[in-house]
Amino acid sequence: MSVKETTLEIKLKNLKENFKFLKSRVSSSTKFMAVVKAFSYGSDSVIISKELEKIGADYLAVAYTNEGIELRENGIRLPILVLHPQEDDFENIINYSLEPSIYSFRIFTFFLKTLDYNNIKKYPYQIKFNTGLNRLGFLKEDIDKLSPLIKNNPPKYLFSHLGASEDPKEAEYSKNQIIQFQSISNSLETQLNVKLKKHLLNTSGILNYSDYQFDMVRSGIGLYGFGNDIKFKNDLKPILVLKTIISQIHHLTAGDSVGYNLGYTAKSNITIATLPIGHADGIGRIYGKGIGEVLIGKQMAKIVGNVCMDMIMVDISRISCSEGDEVNIFNDDSYTAEEFTTKAGTISYELITSLSRRIKRKIIK
Repeated sequence: MSVKETTLEIKLKNLKENFKFLKSRVSSSTKFMAVVKAFSYGSDSVIISKELEKIGADYLAVAYTNEGIELRENGIRLPILVLHPQEDDFENIINYSLEPSIYSFRIFTFFLKTLDYNNIKKYPYQIKFNTGLNRLGFLKEDIDKLSPLIKNNPPKYLFSHLGASEDPKEAEYSKNQIIQFQSISNSLETQLNVKLKKHLLNTSGILNYSDYQFDMVRSGIGLYGFGNDIKFKNDLKPILVLKTIISQIHHLTAGDSVGYNLGYTAKSNITIATLPIGHADGIGRIYGKGIGEVLIGKQMAKIVGNVCMDMIMVDISRISCSEGDEVNIFNDDSYTAEEFTTKAGTISYELITSLSRRIKRKIIK
């Protein structure tokens, strides 16, 4: 499909197939939480969430409260977990029927004060335990202090997060996290005398440790087509295709420079194309000076000079093309976001979550 401007195509068929594949890796009775934080990994959180609701996701997860509010205001009815609520968020969390992750005593205090102020005795929430990722979460030694606080309103779920489930060399570390999570769960259930629901596995956890799926699994990057595991490369299909066009073509002679700060100086006669996309759109300066490449037809064109805010220039000296022709920054097949970012020593997540909202989104059903 040809484009006339920089366009991010969102392929809902690929999303549906990724969801189906990931679901096939766990029991039909295991619930599925779809992670739609960061504008659904740079795509469009409302479009993606509506599709996930339609095809059978049980839960959604966002990082911050405002992300959950946006979904509610656009008619999303699924339960929504807020993974990283802040101290002033709980009034909005309650007003918009979101579920907070409670990860520290400080945050729990603000949550309880808000419940008390609103005369709410019970409200759904989840408790995060730190088993080795060391970002957020209670520790096992917090259980004795935590138990009395939650006895009359137990959490809807306990959960934790694996730190290296995509890396077979770190299998022992992952297994130790799993064992620790099981121990924490057992201790808390014993103290509360109640069976608690749990979730632990992320995308690579689903792919590599499905025996520990508990009551629910979570997937973010896998839904968008990346699994961090070469074994599953053919099973997951990227849902995003970033296209742009050639705005103008210039013929340079030896000694001519390109872009800001004379980022490139031609050593011989070359032809360059200017594309209407830059670091304000998410194509960082790291991709400049010959590191990044784009796809024109079936040929690769290196980015020359520095990436500008709204434009990049590419070397088309050996490519037959014209102004107005389509260019793939990345696609869902031969040159994915993973391939594009590998050349710069970074990861697909960083690129796709940086894609600016000013880029036109187009749904491909």
